[in-house]
Amino acid sequence: MAAQMNVATAHSGIQIWSFMLDLKYLRERMPEISAALATKKFAVDLASFERLDGERRTMIRATEELRAQQKAANGDMSRMAKGSAEFLAKVAELKQVSSELKEMQVRLDQIENEWRAAYIAIPNVPDASVPVGKTEDDNVVFATWGDPAAVSAHALPHWEIPGFSDKVDLPRGTKVTGAGFPFFVGDMARLVRSLLQFFLEENSAAGFVEMMPPVVVNAASATATGQLPDKEGQMYYAAEDELYLIPTAEVPVTNYYRDEIFEASALPVYASAYTPCFRREAGSYGKDVRGLNRLHQFDKVEVVKWVHPDRSFAELESLREHAESLLRKLELPYRTLLMCTGDIGFPHSKQYDLEVWAGGQRRWLEVSSCSNFTDFQARRANIRFRDEDGKIQVVHTLNGSALAIPRVLAALLENNLSTDGKVRIPEVLRPWFKKEFLQF
Repeated sequence: MAAQMNVATAHSGIQIWSFMLDLKYLRERMPEISAALATKKFAVDLASFERLDGERRTMIRATEELRAQQKAANGDMSRMAKGSAEFLAKVAELKQVSSELKEMQVRLDQIENEWRAAYIAIPNVPDASVPVGKTEDDNVVFATWGDPAAVSAHALPHWEIPGFSDKVDLPRGTKVTGAGFPFFVGDMARLVRSLLQFFLEENSAAGFVEMMPPVVVNAASATATGQLPDKEGQMYYAAEDELYLIPTAEVPVTNYYRDEIFEASALPVYASAYTPCFRREAGSYGKDVRGLNRLHQFDKVEVVKWVHPDRSFAELESLREHAESLLRKLELPYRTLLMCTGDIGFPHSKQYDLEVWAGGQRRWLEVSSCSNFTDFQARRANIRFRDEDGKIQVVHTLNGSALAIPRVLAALLENNLSTDGKVRIPEVLRPWFKKEFLQF
C-alpha cells in the first residue's frame, strides 16, 4: 500500500556520515565513478579520497594490532608473579604499546575527520540514462504539451499588469522583511490558497499521505538530503539554535524516516506536504528575478517517495507524469526537460525539470523538479528496509514539486489576461476560488 506509514525504529547507532555512496562499490569501481562524476558540475577530488581511504584503512589495521598486543600483554601479566623480572619487563612493554596506541589514535582521529569530510563531499553518480552535458543548453526536451501561441494575445509580464502591485505587494514586503518577501492580498491570497488546496487534493487522490512538517531542521537532516555540504550559502541559518529554515519540504519529510527500517511489504511509501520555503538565492540578479520569478520565501507542495530499489526509475516516471497532469489540468503549456549530467543536483541520479510557458514574458519558467536520488539520501539518512529474505537493504528516495506556487501563479496571470484586466481562473481552481475571474 502506497499510503502505509508503519515502520520499525532501528537502533544501529550509525552516524549520519557513515553512508554516502556505497563504500565497497566506490572502492571497487573508482575509475568508472570518477569518470561519471567528472560530467557533473561539482569539483570532486577522488584521488585525495582514495589516498585518505588507504591511509585510514592502514591505520585502523595498525591500531587493531596494537590493541591486540595490549590485550595479550595484559593476559600474560595476569599469569605472572607480580614484581618478578618477567612481570616488570611486561609492564615496560605494555607502557610502550599504550604510548604508541595513544599516538596512533590521535593520528587516526585526524585521518577519520579528513576522510569523512572528503567522503561526504562526493556527489551521487548520474544514471547511465542521463544525457552527458555541461550546461542547461545540453538538457534534452523530453516532452511538451499545449501551444504557447494559444495563450492570451493580451498577455503582459505579470508585474506590468495594472493593479498587480496592489495584490502582490512587494514594496511592503521589503519594508517588513526585505526584498523577495511579498504580501499576497485579497483575491491573490485566495488564489494562492486555491492552488495549494488543488495540489494537495490531487496528491491525496494519487495516494500521497499528507503531512505538515516543521519548517526548520537540524544539520543532520540537511546533510541527509544533500543540502549540506552543497548549499550552505543558499539556506537561512539560525546560529543560536543551530537550525536551518527549509529550502524545500523534501528535507523534513525525507528525514521523517531517518534511522528507521521498513518492511518490504510496506514499500512504496508516498507523502505530500505543503510548506513555505526559504532560499537566500545568493547571486541571483537581473531581469529573470522580477516579480514572482525568484522569491526568498515562497509556497510549495512537495511529494516524496521511499521505494524498493528495483522500482525507483519506474517510480520517477510516474512522479513526473503526476506533476505533468497538474499542469494540464491548469491548462498551462509546458515542456519537460531531461536534465544533463552537468545540470543535475549534488544528490541527484536522474532529474526532470518541468517548465511552463509565461506568455507575457515569452519565456519558460521552471515550476517543478522530479528527481531520483537512488540510495544516496537513504544511506546518509540510514533509511532501510528488510527484504523478503530478512536481509537489510537501503531504500531509494525520490521527490518532486507538485507544485511550486510563484511561477505557476505568474503563468496563470499572464496567459489568462483579457483586455478588461480580468484573469480567467482555470475551472479546476473554481471550487476553492469561488469565482470565474480575478479582477485587478
